[in-house]
Amino acid sequence: MAHEKLTNISAEEALLKLQQGNEKYLNASAGSGDISPEIRKDTCENGQHPYAIVVTCSDSRVIPESIFSAGIGELFVIRVAGNVIGDHQLGSVEYAAEHLGCRLAVILGHTHCGAVGAAIGGGAEGFIKSITDDIKSAIGEEKDDYRACCLNLENSVKKIESSLNIPGGLKTVGAVYHIEDGHVEFLK
Repeated sequence: MAHEKLTNISAEEALLKLQQGNEKYLNASAGSGDISPEIRKDTCENGQHPYAIVVTCSDSRVIPESIFSAGIGELFVIRVAGNVIGDHQLGSVEYAAEHLGCRLAVILGHTHCGAVGAAIGGGAEGFIKSITDDIKSAIGEEKDDYRACCLNLENSVKKIESSLNIPGGLKTVGAVYHIEDGHVEFLK
């Protein structure tokens, strides 16, 4: 089945598509991870117990649950364009580590990132500028897309490590999702 191109559809069409997708989801029992009615009921009644935190880009091609074959309740996912780290992201990481017991945070960047590309190209206007400015400060004058992605990841990892002191510890690692072929490269 060919992938439908869904750019420039109306809000009503997008809402209908989401509702139809949710209808399918309500009766699904398999996917790359467990999304069954049973796991939905269990996590509703017994809460979430994710094994990892994933801070990733808002890019629609980056789907952590699919990428890591995870199901409901397995990943605590925080999404923001350019996978930048600010106070809201730090608060979310802190919550997942302190209250849900996560001990691993993965900052997941990706190849062909529009936010990184915009920072390389000189930035953006409006509210997006706060994101591209943050990335620009992390990458300096780097012009290589991949290397800029890695520098941005290193910056986000350092922000978490220098800002949070989690009782019991929290390991934070950077990783690059290669949208060309789907593999994840964990950075050393």
